[in-house]
Amino acid sequence: MTDEGPTEVKSVVLHDIDIDQIAAMEKWYWRDHSPEIVRRFGPWEARHDSYLPVDVPPQARAYGFYNWRLTEGYWRDIPKFGPQGELSFTPPPIYPTVAACFVPWQPTEDFKGWEVMPHEKNVLRWYVLTRYPEGVSLEEGEDWFLNTHVPEVCEQKGLYRFFSSRTVPVKGGLPGTWAPGSEPPQGSVHVGWARVSELWYDNFADWRDSVIDNPPEYTKPAWAEHDAYPFLKPGKDVLSTYVLERPTDEFWRDARSYL
Repeated sequence: MTDEGPTEVKSVVLHDIDIDQIAAMEKWYWRDHSPEIVRRFGPWEARHDSYLPVDVPPQARAYGFYNWRLTEGYWRDIPKFGPQGELSFTPPPIYPTVAACFVPWQPTEDFKGWEVMPHEKNVLRWYVLTRYPEGVSLEEGEDWFLNTHVPEVCEQKGLYRFFSSRTVPVKGGLPGTWAPGSEPPQGSVHVGWARVSELWYDNFADWRDSVIDNPPEYTKPAWAEHDAYPFLKPGKDVLSTYVLERPTDEFWRDARSYL
C-alpha cells in the first residue's frame, strides 16, 4: 500500500459523449489514450479492460444511461500522482462526461446466481453506479439497500445474477497529468458514488419483463427523491450502462504502445 490509497482496487469509469463524435473518440482512445495508460501504468496495473455499451431499447435509457465506454482497471497498487517523469496525456477531440470510482477487485456482496454455469445463460450486464441523496447518511442508505431493497430486487423474474461492491476511497482519483489548459472541464467528472452493482439478464426481453412490465413490489424509502424504482434520481444519483460479458478490448494484453 502506498501513501495514496489501498492496494488491489478496480477503477470504474463510465463515459457519455455526443454520439456524433464517436469515430473521433474511438480513434483517440485506441491511438493515444489506451497506449499511454498501458505504457505509463503497466508496473501497477494488472488489467485494463474496456467495453462498448450495446444498443438499448428506449426504456433502458431512463436510468441515467451512459452511451460510451465502460473501462475497468485492475490496480495492484496506485502510483504517485503528478507527472513523475512522464509526459502529459494526449487530450481527446472532445471531453466526455465521466463517472468514476474505485471498488475492490471482487464484489463485497454476492446476492444471487453464483451457481449458474457459463453455458446455461447469455450475459447482458446492467452495470449501475448509485449514491444516496444529499442528507441521507451512508449507514441509512446501506441499511435500506441491503436489508430491504436487495431481497425485493432478487424477486425479479428474469434476473439471474446480482452482486455489488461498496466503493473504496482513493486519495486524488486516478493518476495521470493533463497539460495546462487541457484539463477536463469543471463539472465533467462525477464522483462520490456509494456502490457499483451488476444485474444480469439473458436478454432485453427478460430485462423489460423484470424492470418495466412485471416488477416485484418495492418498498420506497422515506428519503426517496424519485418515485419509481430504483428510487434514486436518474442522471444524478443513479447512472448505468449495458454491456456484454466479454470486454470489447483488453488493452493490457492487446495494445502495442507507440511510446
